[in-house]
Amino acid sequence: MSDTNVKKKRNRVAIIIAAVLLLAVAAWCIYSATQVEGGIGKIFKFANKKVFSSDAEGPFQPVYSIIALLFGIFLVSTLGYLLGSISIKGVSLGTAGVFLVAILFGYLCTIIPENVPILGAFSIKNTHRLMYSFYGTVIQNIGLTLFVSAVGFIAGPGFFPNLKKNAKSYVLLGVIIICSGALLAALFALIPGIGSEFSVGILSGSLTTTPGFSAAQEAANAVGGSPDAVTLGHAIAYPFGVVGVVLFVQLIPRFMKADMGHERELLKAVDLDKNTVKKDYFKCDPFGLMPFSLAIIFGLILGSINIPLTGKGYNGTCFSLGTTGGVLIACLLFGHFGHMGRLSLEVDDKTLKVFREFGLMLFLIGAGVSGGVSLVSEISKSTHGAMLILYGFLAGVAMTLVPMIIGFIFAKKVLKLPLLNNLGSITGGMTSTPALGTLIQTAGTDDVASAYASTYPIALILVVLASQFIVTLIR
Repeated sequence: MSDTNVKKKRNRVAIIIAAVLLLAVAAWCIYSATQVEGGIGKIFKFANKKVFSSDAEGPFQPVYSIIALLFGIFLVSTLGYLLGSISIKGVSLGTAGVFLVAILFGYLCTIIPENVPILGAFSIKNTHRLMYSFYGTVIQNIGLTLFVSAVGFIAGPGFFPNLKKNAKSYVLLGVIIICSGALLAALFALIPGIGSEFSVGILSGSLTTTPGFSAAQEAANAVGGSPDAVTLGHAIAYPFGVVGVVLFVQLIPRFMKADMGHERELLKAVDLDKNTVKKDYFKCDPFGLMPFSLAIIFGLILGSINIPLTGKGYNGTCFSLGTTGGVLIACLLFGHFGHMGRLSLEVDDKTLKVFREFGLMLFLIGAGVSGGVSLVSEISKSTHGAMLILYGFLAGVAMTLVPMIIGFIFAKKVLKLPLLNNLGSITGGMTSTPALGTLIQTAGTDDVASAYASTYPIALILVVLASQFIVTLIR
């Protein structure tokens, strides 16, 4: 059987399984809501009472919300990976499928009645059960930390040789991507009735950047603006900000008919001069979990350091690397040096790949569910009207696509970067964590992480400064 037929058969199987599961969940909701008596109805009621209910009896009572939380996480991941595995002409959503299912799940959480057995545990009205804002943030940050840590360790050995060869290119590309996005945001903010807060929220959503989002909210508070407008813009633009970059890094190699084997060789050529001599250092554990944890500790400390940007000191606007930037830099250093004295800092490759994929899954679930809930919430309480929301979405599409296209053309024509270096630095310049995961799968190599890691810090600093600049000056 040819590879094409195998892929078609796999797609059909994935579609059938996803459809069956979605229909099963829908039937579960309807059947549970009717409170039908009988065998299945009794099972629903028993599970709801013993496991998912806050009035649970017996040994299940202390952990009812944790069980519901785990149920939701793995339900979303199951459906998301099935959706992401569906390929249309060689293009698939990949892990972004998890994000889309998570957004849908977040939306459903706003409409599921709280008295429905089992699934009612996920109703937003039962905030005392799942505490969406808290759990969503925790899941998102744990996932992001695991993913970025794994990327840092993977990219570490080739990071400095790569940076040494292409440092100017990465800096220029980061500047061009962020500045073109910021210019669009500034122009959009000048339109009467839009406002700089709403526009900067769209920018942070298009770039899927939490530090930029936080900086925009702080700047809005400082000038007496509307942080809610920042939140609304971010919520509107975020979904396409994720999906748009994911599709971009898959479609570009296909449009260019790139020879991925040749492109991988060009990428590896950067690292040929690195020292490959291995010494026998002491390992605390065979999987490298100790150095992995130690690097995260150092990264969290580094990311929590605040640098004042105004004359008000720490009471004014401050810049910090945040969880992502701090952990990424710490893990890059650990991955590069590989040891501390006689102590090995290496982490097993298989461990890193598991943490990378699992962390990305958790991040997308946390961001997606929270995004789905907040999107419905912000739109429902918005007084701006449907047209403004539509304009915001279209502006978000532009702020996602235009910087990527400009950056890609500049890197290809002017900087002469190889394709995978180009796309890796694009994901870093767009601060797109999900797109890096997709690019690694598309490229068939982890080496693209070095380009991402080289461009990401530049983009992070610039998007924070640009957000504050636009909110402060455009009133």
